[in-house]
Amino acid sequence: MPLPRLVIGDKTLSSWSLRPWLLLRHFQVPFEEIALPLATSEYEVRIAGYSPTRQVPVLWHDALHVWDSLAICEYINERWLDGRGWPADLAMRAQARAASAEMHSGFAALRSQLPMNLARAPGPAQVDAAAERDITRVQALWASLRAEHGHAGPFLCGEFGIVDAMFAPVALRFSSYGVPLFEAAGDYVAALDALPALRDWRNGAERERAERG
Repeated sequence: MPLPRLVIGDKTLSSWSLRPWLLLRHFQVPFEEIALPLATSEYEVRIAGYSPTRQVPVLWHDALHVWDSLAICEYINERWLDGRGWPADLAMRAQARAASAEMHSGFAALRSQLPMNLARAPGPAQVDAAAERDITRVQALWASLRAEHGHAGPFLCGEFGIVDAMFAPVALRFSSYGVPLFEAAGDYVAALDALPALRDWRNGAERERAERG
């Protein structure tokens, strides 16, 4: 049977692509990666053949195509992970889903003013009050989940799962822009940074930049 194909954008820039990629990689699900360089004529020509929205990521599995990062993560969880992408406990699972949905639909100011860019030299950026509120809310959410579930492991609900894949690009943003972190948030960012799958993504971003000049 052919491998599932995950169509993504540049590893340096595409935060939405990172989320399902990280989930597949961490749980060692074999897949074919199709990388399209964003904001290029090649992207415009090729994306129409993969994505009905002309956006990445999109997952193809046989004749099925699934778009939207969170929907892709849900499909991965049901098809290959036997539910391990979410916590086994009902209440914890509800919290993880709520946090993931908040990330999926919210934090617009943070995302627009601190875009993911792994080629950026670390350093602060000017942000407005809305982005500051987003930064504060993210850290408070992380601290709350870690305080309740930290005994089970270093991630938001103990073991790595979909909720961590959803917030991984935010952790990368915080590192790139030198965002001051509370202790719980700093520990969580360090745990993500040590994750082999996330290191693979960062190494892949470096290779892409070298190949494209």
